Amino acid sequence: MVWRVPEVTPSEPAGLLDERQALVAQLRCQRESLQENCAGLDHAQLSIRPIPTSLISLLGIVRHITDVERWWFRMNVAGEELDFRYDPKLDDSDFRDLDSVTAEEVFATYWSECASADAAVAELSLDDTFVNEKRQARLDLRWVYLHMIEEYARHNGQADILRELIDGRSHR
Repeated sequence: MVWRVPEVTPSEPAGLLDERQALVAQLRCQRESLQENCAGLDHAQLSIRPIPTSLISLLGIVRHITDVERWWFRMNVAGEELDFRYDPKLDDSDFRDLDSVTAEEVFATYWSECASADAAVAELSLDDTFVNEKRQARLDLRWVYLHMIEEYARHNGQADILRELIDGRSHR
């Protein structure tokens, strides 16, 4: 039996939320939206690169955002000493060698990383800071939430287009 990405309905943040609740809810909605863009597809379909000049694929986006979650929440904010899942020295390594791991494993790793990211910052304040060497700046957790929402929004836009090119299904 071929594994397919499960259907998911993104939860829309509703009601009056404080700042932290709103950021967490919006990030959760973006995470779910990424899965929604992939829902019903199998490994082969998720690996399709419909733009001939690009390595981009739905599976590559999920692999990429998994490392982005790991990088910002765990390695930067929480200061965990971790390796990237894909080789950061190789350009676009998360978009290459898509058959090295099954789609089911990619999604399990993705959701596990999201849970680990949430747990890593659960007790921190939005005002807690860290130094990001790459940007040579002191940043706070609030910035990371906003950056991650923006990162997902960009990749979800790409995923919308990829999905339409793969099977004509449009998002929502």
